[in-house]
Amino acid sequence: MGAESGSDSYDVLIAGGGLVGASLACALGNQALRVGVIEARPLKSDLQPSFDARSVALAWGSRRVFEAMDLWADMAALGVAPIEHIHVSDRGRPGVAHLDCAQQGVEAFGYVLENRVLGQVLGAALPRYDNIDFICPATLAEFDGAGGAAVKVAINHDGEPRELSTRLLVAADGGDSMVRTLADIGTVNIDYGQSAIIANVVSARPHRNTAYERFTGSGPLAVLPACDHGSAQEAGRRCALVWTVRNSQCDEVLALDDAAFINRLQQRFGDRLGGFTRVGERHAYPLSLRHAREHVRPRLAVVGNAAHTLHPVAGQGFNLGLRDVAVLAQVVSDAVRAGQDPGSLQVLKQYANWRRRDHLQVSAFTDGLVRVFSNDSLPLAVARNLGLLALDIVPPLKGLLARHAMGFVGKLPRLARGLPL
Repeated sequence: MGAESGSDSYDVLIAGGGLVGASLACALGNQALRVGVIEARPLKSDLQPSFDARSVALAWGSRRVFEAMDLWADMAALGVAPIEHIHVSDRGRPGVAHLDCAQQGVEAFGYVLENRVLGQVLGAALPRYDNIDFICPATLAEFDGAGGAAVKVAINHDGEPRELSTRLLVAADGGDSMVRTLADIGTVNIDYGQSAIIANVVSARPHRNTAYERFTGSGPLAVLPACDHGSAQEAGRRCALVWTVRNSQCDEVLALDDAAFINRLQQRFGDRLGGFTRVGERHAYPLSLRHAREHVRPRLAVVGNAAHTLHPVAGQGFNLGLRDVAVLAQVVSDAVRAGQDPGSLQVLKQYANWRRRDHLQVSAFTDGLVRVFSNDSLPLAVARNLGLLALDIVPPLKGLLARHAMGFVGKLPRLARGLPL
């Protein structure tokens, strides 16, 4: 592997070497394809554990994708926190629902792991594939559209201009995708007027591998079990916090000292975990729903946050992007085995058509949760609490929600079924 190996002609060129882009590259590893990954930042695989490390929630279906790619064991060895129970509540009202993974026949609904673990495992895996070049540090400057047998891509590689060609360009470069912008692909945008405050906290009581989703008037508040680092006294009590507040409240909450922040959090969350005893660095980002109007063109495919950015409620964002990866990898590899052009519109429409229903369902689900549970209208509050109570006592409803939480949505690609490409 290496940016200088071979010619500058690729079968698949991935713009963006973050978690989604690197996952796609690994999924295409050892396939009969020459793959290049363009990434602006140097790959770091030696980051050490930190109390303030950011985390991601992986659904059970995402675990199966990584298992099929022979990467899950390495992730688990570096530390994952299973989500065995899900507790959903509406602040100030009686509606509560509980989900138990044992009732669904799985060992966990999903897992919480630090972003550095994903990055470390993916970064260590990429050099093992002879068919992958990691082109870094490099930024995409322009591409000539999608005409002819290949796309011409101009990049700035390590300070020098360079031109590449590829049969398929994949936009995996995030919510502010440069590829999507250069292609003039429009988006549908909904600004929620909310921000997510991210931090790690320690609770007085053990979390017992329970993920809490609590709905409040300013938006949902999630407290997830996190991997243990540091003192033995904090073992089983470290949690990842995602606290949604109105934009008008964000600066005030961020400016609170630790004691005041914990006190405000305690008021919103309640005492199910006892008092919070420690909070780390706080970060915030604005929340919106963004959906690309086109996900494919001849020789162009859009995946991950470049295709869809969601509200973090229910933790679906990265899992949705990983299902993009699993489907696109299967469509491309099957096309090559059948002697077809992986960048043709006929092939890429298979990816777009396959993913459309999942995108729409998950977007509608997360958007609906935000709207229904951020509204203090009394009739709506009564209706949603009756819904939570029904969810808690009607097994088919509980099973349906559990399957969505685990990522078992629609027709599953081979990787999501734990099978190799």
